[in-house]
Amino acid sequence: MTVNVGWFTTGRGSGSRGMYEAVRAAIDDGSLDARLSFVFSNRARGEDPVTDEFFAQIDADGIPLIAISSVRFRKAAEGERSKPGVPLPQWRTDYDREVAAAISSYRFDVGVLAGYMLIFTGEFVDRFPLLNLHPALPTGPIGTWREVNRELIRDAAPESGVMMNLAIPAVDEGPVVGYCRYPIDAPEFAAARAELTELGDPTDLEANTLEASRLFTLIREAGLRREAPFLVEVLGAFAGGRIKIDDSSVVYASGRAALPIDLTEEVDRRLLAPTAEGVPGDVAGQAKGEPIG
Repeated sequence: MTVNVGWFTTGRGSGSRGMYEAVRAAIDDGSLDARLSFVFSNRARGEDPVTDEFFAQIDADGIPLIAISSVRFRKAAEGERSKPGVPLPQWRTDYDREVAAAISSYRFDVGVLAGYMLIFTGEFVDRFPLLNLHPALPTGPIGTWREVNRELIRDAAPESGVMMNLAIPAVDEGPVVGYCRYPIDAPEFAAARAELTELGDPTDLEANTLEASRLFTLIREAGLRREAPFLVEVLGAFAGGRIKIDDSSVVYASGRAALPIDLTEEVDRRLLAPTAEGVPGDVAGQAKGEPIG
């Protein structure tokens, strides 16, 4: 079954573009039965040269682009910027209603938040099924990718992962759709940890020291390598009927009620698959962001 995908992105960096290109490539080579119904961006044309370059690629691919600047909307409404931990201002509800109206004529089975740097309002996520990527296993840690990686180091975690959850009004608390895992205790990671412990006990080190370490970088890179292929495999699970969204709930073909699908083997195979250049694929994903509107 072809899964119709709505794509939501700010389009401000190579990570979000990498995820788009990975999905497009999988559709083109026939390994993913999906169709991109539209791409929505909260930046307008002419607002940023990096985003404009991405828009040019979307245009070339013949995919409908809907671009409504959240910054210009906020300024026109004389609204305040969103702040973490504070309820979203009224203009954000008004903005999301305009977005909803703009995409209402396009059919999509699931929406993918691929580097979308705003938090959708509860009203919006209650109306549309949206998939949100989080750079950790379902068991945690929670928070931004920086917070996740710091906690992984402090806990001396042997593994981490990438998961996809259904967006609900409570950020990052929706039901998990699927996940993949990867080790972070291999020899290279162990050597980097030894370097870090020369500076002191990781549980006592400052955040900036942890983030400047080689271990932090290795964990980040390992996660990024998997984000794009993981997204492709999640969409493939929808197309194959293994997962569906029913009345804001995740339903599995196997009948499992509470265990999300482990896509580790599928992601690892995709990472090892040769590219057109004859080398294994390695497409970076997108960092999780905070509200910027």
